[in-house]
Parts: sequence; structure tokens; C-alpha cells
Amino acid sequence: MKKSGGLVYSTEFGRACPECSNPIDQCTCGQPELPQGDGIVRVSRESKGRGGKVVTLVTGIPLIGAELKTLAKDLKKKCGVGGALKDGIVEIQGDQRDLLVAELTKRGFTVKKSGG
Repeated sequence: MKKSGGLVYSTEFGRACPECSNPIDQCTCGQPELPQGDGIVRVSRESKGRGGKVVTLVTGIPLIGAELKTLAKDLKKKCGVGGALKDGIVEIQGDQRDLLVAELTKRGFTVKKSGG
């Protein structure tokens, strides 16, 4: 819910954001935030609701935007399969857990296998 009115200009720091009242150069409105988590990337396998086809899910990656998209592309290329990026979760076709754990560990992430 937007509040009406508010600070738009201050003699102390100049123009201010009407949403957060911070100076324009320090405004944090509309900027994507890093996903909150425990810092562990989890790699799991899933087949439910996919017609019996297995998909490897990578969750908890502490990246946003273009960095996450690039990582997803690199992981798909490394596995030699297709996949998708949906809501911050990387989906890789097939059971690729061992290969993904090795690759993500090599890139400096803390990785755990989760699920069965």
C-alpha cells in the first residue's frame, strides 16, 4: 500500500525517493534482492507431476538476474541436456545430481544433495 505524500526533496541531500524516502542515489526500491536462505545450494531429484520423467532441481543459489541465468545456461551445457529457470530454481532434465554437485562445488558454492 503506497503512502500518499512524503518527502520528495530535502536541502540536506537533494531529491528523495517518494517510496522509501532515501536519497535517489541510495534508493533500494524496485531492486531485486538476494534470496534469503542458509547459504547452502541443494540439488534434488523429482519426477512427480512430470509424466514419470526425472528432473534435477537446484535450489538456494545466492545469485539474481543475469548471473543466475548465466549459471543455469552453463549447468545445462555442462550436463549436455535441456532445462529451465523458474522462480530462482534451476531445472535440469534427467538425473544429473552427481555432475551438478561436482560442478557447483568447483564454482565455490556449498552444496548438499537432498531428497532420495
